[in-house]
Amino acid sequence: MLKLTYTENSFYLERLAGSLEEWVTARVMLSLRAASSLWVESSTASFLLPVDMPHLADLEKAVRQQIIDEISLSICDANYIEVTLKGTWMTSNPHGEEGVFVVKLSDRTEFFLCKLWQESQTYASVTNE
Repeated sequence: MLKLTYTENSFYLERLAGSLEEWVTARVMLSLRAASSLWVESSTASFLLPVDMPHLADLEKAVRQQIIDEISLSICDANYIEVTLKGTWMTSNPHGEEGVFVVKLSDRTEFFLCKLWQESQTYASVTNE
């Protein structure tokens, strides 16, 4: 399962073990016990990856092998590719842009997405220096 955390100024992607349904259920139960609002809905999330990433071809191959359509790749411009995921959006503010997005993909696809996202963070750091 992939968890994408969107905050006011950043975005973080991580891979979690376990069932998507169990994780969402635990999150809903926590919200109920804490007496806090939580909106849960089916949605999409997107993020960009540089097109010159070394293992991007491996991700493209893994996406082509997916039988389900929870992920798609689109060329954004000459420098970036957009990764779009279909999954579950959870937030305390339905009109805000902060929250958590979770999706279950094949292990191979999740691995490549995580690896590429981590490499893109290093790539961005080096480029900015």
